[in-house]
Amino acid sequence: MKYEIVKDKGYQYVDLGEGPVVVFLHGLMGALSNFEKTARIIAEAGHRVIIPSLPIYELPLLKTSAKGLSRFLEKFISDLNLADVTLLGNSLGGHVALIYTKNNPQLVKRLMLTGSSGLYEKAMGDSFPRREDYEYIKEKTQDVFYDPKVATKELVDEVFESVNSRNKIIRILAIAKSAIRHNMAKDLPAMTQPACILWGKNDGVTPPEVADEFHRLLPNSSLYWFEKCGHAPMMEHPVDFANSCVEWLNKN
Repeated sequence: MKYEIVKDKGYQYVDLGEGPVVVFLHGLMGALSNFEKTARIIAEAGHRVIIPSLPIYELPLLKTSAKGLSRFLEKFISDLNLADVTLLGNSLGGHVALIYTKNNPQLVKRLMLTGSSGLYEKAMGDSFPRREDYEYIKEKTQDVFYDPKVATKELVDEVFESVNSRNKIIRILAIAKSAIRHNMAKDLPAMTQPACILWGKNDGVTPPEVADEFHRLLPNSSLYWFEKCGHAPMMEHPVDFANSCVEWLNKN
C-alpha cells in the first residue's frame, strides 16, 4: 500500500483529494489496495476519494452480514460528517452500497457498481473444499480475473491465510450466505439516483447478464463494459476504469 492509511475514531481508511466525495467499498476478499491506481486518478480529477476498510472479520458473528456492513457504513459516513456521497462498490461492496442507498436515499447522490452482488453471484458453495490446498486456492483466486497474472503471490497468500483461519472463514461464509439470500431486485426500481454500472465482459462471478439486469432495473443507469476483464475491473484495467468513472462523474 503506497498511500497513507488514516486511523481515527476506530476506523481505518484512505482519504485522497478534495471535492465531491466518492466512497469506495471493497469486496469480501478485497482490500484498500484494490483501488490504488483508480483512486489516485479520480482524486486528481477533482474528487475526494475515501476508502474505508470494511470490518469483515471484526463484527460480532451475529452481525456479520451484508446488512451489518451497511450499518457500519452508516456510522462511518455519519462520524465523518459526509453528505451527498457517491458510493462505488465492487462485489460485496456494491451490495453494501445498495443496502445503504435503500435505507439512506437522501444521503446518496450517485451510485456506481462493479461486479456487484445483490442480484446473483456464483459463490464457491457452502464451504471451501480443499482450503488447505494452496494450488487449489491459487486457481480459485486466478479464476476471479481474466488475466491470471493479476492474482499475484501476495494476493493468493492473503486469500490462503483468510480461508485457513477459523475466525475468518466463519465470517466469510456468513457474509457470502447473507448476500446470496438478500436479493434486491424489488428494491432497485425505487433507486432513482444516477447509477453507473461498470462490468467485465468475462466476469465469471457476477456474469455479464447480471450487469444487464442491474441496467434494466435501475431507472437512471449507464452501462460501461470492459473487454478481457473479470470480476474486478479496477484491478485489471485501473486506468480505463478510472477514466470511465471520471467521464461519468463529470456528466452526472
